[in-house]
Amino acid sequence: MSNLTHLSDIDALDAAIAESRERPVLLFKHSRTCGISCEALDELQAHLDGAGRGAACKMITVQSHRDVSDEATSRLGIRHETPQAILLRDGEPVWSASHFRITAGALARVV
Repeated sequence: MSNLTHLSDIDALDAAIAESRERPVLLFKHSRTCGISCEALDELQAHLDGAGRGAACKMITVQSHRDVSDEATSRLGIRHETPQAILLRDGEPVWSASHFRITAGALARVV
């Protein structure tokens, strides 16, 4: 998962939102204890292994960084779910999906 940066604090979330003004940023909220989230993470990795270089990819692990997840929910105005993928452009969410709607194909289409 070398193409996936982990967001571990609010400053890193700030930086990811700012980065989306330069290029798309895909945020992925992950739960280590959820089988569906692990499947969605596999789909994200398949996207990254393919042609998935169009966006910077950032992951928030909800169990260990709940404050970052809550702050993303508050700032972006998107109801929290896990797994959840949110595409940011120009500091704003332009697409989101959760659970089985997170697929390599869907990610390729929106990025």
